[in-house]
Amino acid sequence: MMASNEDHPHGDETVGVPITCDNWRNKQLNEAKDKIWSEIKRCFDIEENRRDHCLKLAGKLLRGFRTFLSTTFLRDTEGTFVDAELPSKYASLISPKEWETFKSKRKTQEFKSVSETNRQRASSPAYPYRKGRVGYGRLEQSILTKENSSETSLPAHVLWKEARVDKDGKIKEDVQQIFEKCETLSQSIVPYEDTDCRSILSRALDVPEYSGRVRGKGFGITQKSLNIKKQKTPSNKELQQTLEALKAEVLELRKERERDRAAGFKDTSDKDSINCNFQPTIPEGISPCHLYLARPTYRMVGKGKVHNNLGELLHTKPLPTRSLKVSVDIALEKDALLPHPDDVSDATLLGDAIGSFVAWPTDLIIVGYETPTKSKAKDKGIAREIESVASQKEIPVAKKTEISKRTGAKKKNPSKYRACLHTYLETTDISDGCVRLIPMDGAIFGFEYAEPLGKEDFDQILYHTQLSVGVINTYMRYLYDKLMGPRGLEQRFSFLNPMKTNLTEMIRKPDEVRTYVVERFMADTDREKLSFLPFNTGDGGHWLLVAINPFKEIVYYLDSLHNDWTTYPAMKTIVDTIIQTVRAQRKIQVPKRKANNITWNRVECPRQRNNIDCGYYTLRFMKETLLMDRTDIPSDYFDEYRCAYYSKDQLDEIKEELCQFIIELQVL
Repeated sequence: MMASNEDHPHGDETVGVPITCDNWRNKQLNEAKDKIWSEIKRCFDIEENRRDHCLKLAGKLLRGFRTFLSTTFLRDTEGTFVDAELPSKYASLISPKEWETFKSKRKTQEFKSVSETNRQRASSPAYPYRKGRVGYGRLEQSILTKENSSETSLPAHVLWKEARVDKDGKIKEDVQQIFEKCETLSQSIVPYEDTDCRSILSRALDVPEYSGRVRGKGFGITQKSLNIKKQKTPSNKELQQTLEALKAEVLELRKERERDRAAGFKDTSDKDSINCNFQPTIPEGISPCHLYLARPTYRMVGKGKVHNNLGELLHTKPLPTRSLKVSVDIALEKDALLPHPDDVSDATLLGDAIGSFVAWPTDLIIVGYETPTKSKAKDKGIAREIESVASQKEIPVAKKTEISKRTGAKKKNPSKYRACLHTYLETTDISDGCVRLIPMDGAIFGFEYAEPLGKEDFDQILYHTQLSVGVINTYMRYLYDKLMGPRGLEQRFSFLNPMKTNLTEMIRKPDEVRTYVVERFMADTDREKLSFLPFNTGDGGHWLLVAINPFKEIVYYLDSLHNDWTTYPAMKTIVDTIIQTVRAQRKIQVPKRKANNITWNRVECPRQRNNIDCGYYTLRFMKETLLMDRTDIPSDYFDEYRCAYYSKDQLDEIKEELCQFIIELQVL
């Protein structure tokens, strides 16, 4: 190495770097670096943009030269320090003063400690390089040439792994584990959301990222040369501004909902709103009515007329508190116990009270609604076991005519159970901010918990607004209880909880999402299943259905807006990674070129006509697939349910099923 002017014994004009220099980045060396670069350009035809690389290489050579001097002249064969004189061979490059300073630094305890640490680390690396003198650059080019690839480079973790393959082609298990972790990370990271400045390989190795280098790419490759830009971490002020904006948006949505609710009980699934004839109080006089009981399940048990007149008596006696006088015309459950036994006739069963008057609790009387008297299972393909108890009771044909004449009705009111639920909620504390818990068995989503439903959730069903995750999960329990369980479909289908798998969770906690879904898939490795994932995009709450067959590696994509999966790349990335992880855990071997060959099928499903119905469409997609009992979904959807869009009655059916199910659960 050239010496500096002040130290060089000959005192020429050569500008050099002393061997005592410990910091190659020292700005005092700029003049010497310029001279070195000029000499390089004088001898070689080299572009200016290679200057930084060449100077880094010069710094590396300086460190190597210092190591050579130490090991050759300042240590004996046993590694003991030797106080040697300045080698005459290098007297023209190193001054006596430099040499003495150089030796004194080698004697310090600090230098010895650092030297020993580096020696041990170099002698036993955790993941040793296996390609000898072949550097990363030549290794990369040889791989690309061998595979006849059109790519110009390999991902850093791929090159890192290849550099650690033995001569016999074997890879150590710990190296393979790091590679698989890199693959998982590379599939899950969303660039515009990523705030970690480390590379994928550094994250997998759990080591810091050093400036001026790219791990797994070899010497001289920098983040700048690869156009790698660090993601800016948002400041506290920016986070606070985002939070305030979200709060304002939520407040505006709540105000809008209150305005809609103030306009009355509306169903926006069609142009015409539903008139449910709902009466907050029972009208004065005599009115036809339905009679309900709340135990053991909330259900309709009969029909009759309610007498709501001031001073009304029952068999000359005052009526019980919060009860009205009712004449029983029809008993749908003749063996149902009367809420207030008739002391005069000694009647205790509803069937015994036909044609007479009884007292009935006010909150169990519904005025002005019709009840279906015939099962629709044959007409709609709906399982008999998912109908209400009342609707399964067949009324003799002779009485059907009588009922029609008496009520003037020919078909059921489609909002019956919504009206019942509305009435029932009026007597609860839910409007005061309280919630009700829907028990979720561990078999439904893979873990046991209770789903809370509050006033906003119930309003979504009653007023036909966008559905929350709580309502979606409640309907999935309904499908599990009423369809999957009775028909044994749990052997062929399963559910994934959208609370754990929405877009927000996928971006913020990708590892937790993958762990949850993979565990669900691996719980049944002995059978093929189709798993339903109702996916919420987070951009306004749009719902769509992703149905996954992990063993056949097929994904069915059903979006009522008719978008495709490229609209949500983070979701596709996570799902693909999950399937690849399941494949690895099942020890399924596939060629490297087919590692990403996962089939995605976009299904031409019914299309929504507004910005509200996506949740209802998603629920119908799951229900109809279960009713078909098919783990494959045709690209043009099922013949039996194919249509341009769902009718108002088909959407009402979902709401009625939800309301009936919630009432039957007796959680209110």
